[in-house]
Amino acid sequence: MKDELGLYYYPSLQSQDTRMYVRENNGVIEFRLWSRENPEIWKRHEWLPYDVLEKASEMYKERGSDRNPLALYDYDIAKKLIMEDKTVH
Repeated sequence: MKDELGLYYYPSLQSQDTRMYVRENNGVIEFRLWSRENPEIWKRHEWLPYDVLEKASEMYKERGSDRNPLALYDYDIAKKLIMEDKTVH
């Protein structure tokens, strides 16, 4: 899907109040979270490359956390959205 902020998907099937925006920047896929309930998230967080997200996930594992920060970030969906958008334009 696409709106004035860019390409996005819903990271949670239970809610459409959260969107994950995706873009390609110099060949790197980047992600940025938007939340209707907490609009400050968009303002506080910049675009994040997937490799940075993977490193953060490893840090959580090293600390013994069972939380998976990568759960919201779907590289395959992002790649597909970007490719489909390129074929449309």
